[in-house]
Amino acid sequence: MSGDEKNGFLMKVIGPKKRWRAYKARVKELPESHRTAIEAIERYLMHFVPTDGDSNAAMFEDLADLFEQAVADGTPIRDIVGEDPVEFVDEFAQNYSEGGYVPARARKQLTEDIEHAAGTRTEDTTT
Repeated sequence: MSGDEKNGFLMKVIGPKKRWRAYKARVKELPESHRTAIEAIERYLMHFVPTDGDSNAAMFEDLADLFEQAVADGTPIRDIVGEDPVEFVDEFAQNYSEGGYVPARARKQLTEDIEHAAGTRTEDTTT
């Protein structure tokens, strides 16, 4: 394997890992409510499989950019994701891939997690 081939291979393996770690470090610096919301969106986005590692990394980096700017501007979570977080995330993900199948329970979980992060969760009193 030539030096160029070896470097290209290593960048494919290590590059995305470095970008992922950098993204996670950025998320860790967000206030708790915004961090909770972005982690819920992240779990939901794991159902979408962009065609390449660069698209995947770019998607999460753009998500971090969005939430960092919202924190800097004092923007509430609901002003970021709107009333339907599933619709917001689906439209967001379409910019990076055609997406994948998302089970109904994942859609419900995202909605509940955003409600919790935004402080608008209603308790289920039927249990």
